[in-house]
Amino acid sequence: MNPSTSIAQSRPQPLATDTEQLRSTANRLRRDVIRMVHAAGCGHPGGPLGLAEMLTVLYFHEMAADPACAEHAQRDRLVLSNGHCCAGLYSVLARRGYFPVSELARFRKFGSRLQGHPHFGHLPGIEMSTGSLGTGVSVAGGMALGARIDGSPARIYAISSDGESQEGQPWENATAAVHRRLGNLTLLLDWNGIQIDGRCEEVMDTGDLGAKYAAFGWHVQEVDGHDVEALIAALAAARDETQRPSLLACRTLIGKGVSFMEDRSDFHGKAPDDAEARAALAELGDPNPEDLDHLNPSLWEDS
Repeated sequence: MNPSTSIAQSRPQPLATDTEQLRSTANRLRRDVIRMVHAAGCGHPGGPLGLAEMLTVLYFHEMAADPACAEHAQRDRLVLSNGHCCAGLYSVLARRGYFPVSELARFRKFGSRLQGHPHFGHLPGIEMSTGSLGTGVSVAGGMALGARIDGSPARIYAISSDGESQEGQPWENATAAVHRRLGNLTLLLDWNGIQIDGRCEEVMDTGDLGAKYAAFGWHVQEVDGHDVEALIAALAAARDETQRPSLLACRTLIGKGVSFMEDRSDFHGKAPDDAEARAALAELGDPNPEDLDHLNPSLWEDS
């Protein structure tokens, strides 16, 4: 990054897209995820399907970030701590203009910039290499502290999950963020009750995560993670809280939008086969659900 260029440019501004378009974009992301994971023959479709509204609201309404100045020093940042959900992040970055949408067809392919977990420095818009669960939220806390020390207006956002909350680092960050009064840090919790081995309560019950963060001293709001208006309102309330870090405890469905994937651990880390991909695309309103030639650029055009 060239610091002088960063200083010369004005701080990016949020897009503030209307709610109807946000819903449409979230559905577009879901179709991208199905095509990406099917084309790769591997990956994690369930989590990204559940994150579609959260990612869309962040990049198309909330965050002061712009692909035209992707390294601006005062940009808002998102760390996807549960990095295995990167198909959703790649989709929203492409749709926002950080790189060509047609590149999504190269997800997880040899030599692709779209690796199986986000890789910092290889793709515009990726703020941290993640995938080792728990580390992303800690780094987001460090970014928020750094921004405050620098006097930067940048806000730091992170997405984590209930399964990831079985790790220790999120709770170290929960303590430190309150101690440091990181009012510029907002954590969105993907609270769907599912992890790769089954239901979280059966693998390792994390209990009432919202209540736990509140006990640490966070500003906590429980919200429907698929309701764009509720997300917008909760994020606005988080901005108004300047002395405490904020948690949006987002109730979600893994596999949201595809009936046979919803609330099932089967598709946490399994690619759909041809029949499943066609059925999923049809449910999501894809205009060409039978066409699985993902290298065809027209299949990635907005429709």
